[in-house]
Amino acid sequence: MKKEKEEAKSTTRKKTTLKKEEVTESTVTKSLEFNLTEVIIIILITTALVSIASGIIVFRNYDKLSPLNNVFENKTSNEIIDTYNQIVDSYIDKVDKGELIDAAIKGMYSLLEDEYSIYIEKDINNDLQEQLGGSYSGVGIEITINDKSEIIVNRVFTDSPAEKAGLKSGDILIKLDGVDLTDKDPEYVANNIKGSNKESFNIIYKRNNKKYDITIKRDFVTIDSVTSRIYGNVGYLEIDTFSASTLSQIQSALDKYDNNIKSLVIDVRDNTGGYLNIANDIADLFLDKGKVIYKLKDRNGKITSHYSKKSKYKSFDKIAVIINGNSASASEILALALKEDLNAIIIGTKSFGKGSVQETKQLSSGAMVKYTTSYWLSPNGNSINKIGIKPDIEIEDKDEQLNKALTIAEQK
Repeated sequence: MKKEKEEAKSTTRKKTTLKKEEVTESTVTKSLEFNLTEVIIIILITTALVSIASGIIVFRNYDKLSPLNNVFENKTSNEIIDTYNQIVDSYIDKVDKGELIDAAIKGMYSLLEDEYSIYIEKDINNDLQEQLGGSYSGVGIEITINDKSEIIVNRVFTDSPAEKAGLKSGDILIKLDGVDLTDKDPEYVANNIKGSNKESFNIIYKRNNKKYDITIKRDFVTIDSVTSRIYGNVGYLEIDTFSASTLSQIQSALDKYDNNIKSLVIDVRDNTGGYLNIANDIADLFLDKGKVIYKLKDRNGKITSHYSKKSKYKSFDKIAVIINGNSASASEILALALKEDLNAIIIGTKSFGKGSVQETKQLSSGAMVKYTTSYWLSPNGNSINKIGIKPDIEIEDKDEQLNKALTIAEQK
């Protein structure tokens, strides 16, 4: 059975992601250009591979792989079995059977020549699922390196152990458990926290040229994926990714808005996606029950509509959505649902145009495979695949995009 867990992410961009305590402990940075003075988010190779592994995905699980002789029946399949047995029984060097099977699976997916239909290695699969899980066990920091080669705290997650211990953005890490970090890089810090079984860590850091010595306990950390602000009578929600915890974070933000907040700006710039069902549930917060949020078109041309199932969580007189070329998949689904169902105004630059859906299966090896199974359509049946969403108001400058969105939202 399919789990209605779907994720949407662009795979052609290498969006930098901080895994766990690796330096950002599982966050997604929005910068696509890096230098030593900017946020250099660690594990670039892992990040790139995690990015490639994404798309609109329906997660499924494989049972343990059955013996090959029970799986393959026809003549062509028997050739695969024969080849497998020849290598296992006769090849001069010993071959790991599991790796051999994985290699065969990987080869089949490579033949599809579909950038969204791929074999995902175990480590990358773990990274991907942890990133989209929205939480992990750690201390809750995102770290970078500055132009002086100092390891600096770029971000501290809300209610995390690091925040409770007093760490703040801009603090410079000096020592970790007694080890001088002068010649170390963020990856060193990330690996020593992520890969450790310790329950607490001693950190010496510097703030305004004064040193501080603290102990941070490991705990369950929720990754911030939503930033909420208020501009006059306009609420502002910036959504970084559609992870498992994003819906609850948005609900918490909406709960803090009083009755004076009449309009809303939703910012999904540089948001390459996440779980589709989360985007669906977020759209459901603003729509009347029974509205079409998106549609799926399968290989036979059959179209299935997905509807809002609840009453509005909160009503707004006007909604504006900001997008750019890195807004993809789940971001595009949310934007079009609000536009076509609520007449939301879309501002910014043309979105990425990721309109296909992938299904995944978990292999017994820990790896995962995913393949394209359908296309998603807007509530009105429009496809943006390889086309993107054209904004109602096109603006290139980032600051002007926000200013215009706020102005539009404030208009009566």
